Amino acid sequence: MCELLGMSANVPTDICFSFAGLMQRGGQTGPHRDGWGIAFYEGKGVRSFHDPEPSSCSRIAQLVREHPIKSHVVISHIRQANVGKISLENTHPFSRELWGQHWTFAHNGQLDKKVFDWPLGFYRPVGTTDSEYAMCWLLGKLRDRYDSPPAIEELSATIQQLCDQLRELGVYNMLLTDSHHLFAYCTTKLTWITRRAPFGEASLKDDDLVVDFCKETQPNDVVTVIATEPLTDNETWHRMETGEMQVFVEGLPLNSTPISSV
Repeated sequence: MCELLGMSANVPTDICFSFAGLMQRGGQTGPHRDGWGIAFYEGKGVRSFHDPEPSSCSRIAQLVREHPIKSHVVISHIRQANVGKISLENTHPFSRELWGQHWTFAHNGQLDKKVFDWPLGFYRPVGTTDSEYAMCWLLGKLRDRYDSPPAIEELSATIQQLCDQLRELGVYNMLLTDSHHLFAYCTTKLTWITRRAPFGEASLKDDDLVVDFCKETQPNDVVTVIATEPLTDNETWHRMETGEMQVFVEGLPLNSTPISSV
């Protein structure tokens, strides 16, 4: 299996701390040594890095860990290959254009080979993974159904229905974003935590690193981190249920009460 990492924030935020923990699981504290990738959104643009080497020893991953790239939405993935060879084209996350927006997708799990029999529309995979094929199918369905983005409530319901269909083929844990909304769908393992005032210390499970977020944040900052397994050992993470989907906007679950300014 692979592992996922996502972030949604209401202010430009770096993910160096969380990524430092995830990258160790890519061949050091975990078996996910078959490549890694990360996508940072800057407005509607995407800054992305991919490497088929293990993240724990990747010089590119070390750059991402040490360089505080600020973003509102981030999706990252470390791979343990099961379908498709170890190669750059098979490295998540994958991106496509839809409705004039860059959509980015990453998947943890394995789908039955029947997925390759599902007809595709506009989108075609570049690599040979079941994950990229599933993304092409899902975005194709959205493109066929809507000429332009529908209201977020309708869009979320449609994405959940499509994810439910994919889940019938096996393990389907997913992160998907359109640059503003971050969709997280769970079949087996997906957890999340929202950090907001009052902030405290957090210590990584997989690296000897502790951060006092009180010194790194402002009172109105809100940041949600989504991960396959909790990255810290001194915080309470929410575990998602099978078939559950959460949509995060500016650091909060959709329809949550927004933060009032001080």
